[in-house]
Amino acid sequence: MKLTVHDERGDRSIEIAASAPNYRFRLGDAEERSAHVEMPEPGVYSVLLDGGVYDARVEETHSGLVVVIDGYRFEMEVRDPRRWSRKDAARGGEGLQTVVAPMPGKVVRVLVKHGDEVKAGQGLLVVEAMKMQNEIKATRAGKILSLTVKEGATVAAGEVLASIE
Repeated sequence: MKLTVHDERGDRSIEIAASAPNYRFRLGDAEERSAHVEMPEPGVYSVLLDGGVYDARVEETHSGLVVVIDGYRFEMEVRDPRRWSRKDAARGGEGLQTVVAPMPGKVVRVLVKHGDEVKAGQGLLVVEAMKMQNEIKATRAGKILSLTVKEGATVAAGEVLASIE
């Protein structure tokens, strides 16, 4: 299966030759590599790659994926040319969007208030986890319908922080 990964560095191809739990893959024109991947809980992956063990927390957002590994946050979009694109289908979408905590942590700043109009990509909250501060952003424009946390609150991964209408 061939996929395209788009992030701040641009587009890169990945070809997956074998999947879970013993992945074999090739990034671009590089040599084939392998990794053993387990999922101990939803959204959390334990990866054994090149003798190192990494825990990856993955959250699917409206605009793609957010992956946090060892406190480093990566935002990316993975495109499979054979599949329907959620991003294309959601353009101009209506309804309620819930914003959830991508990882457990502490809310250190709330950047918006109930009723505020927000733009796609605008910061909503800042959550500190593992001594790193992560800005949680709106994935689409809308109005803040609810904020369920305050500064200083401790949140669990997947906990609803806000909703946008």
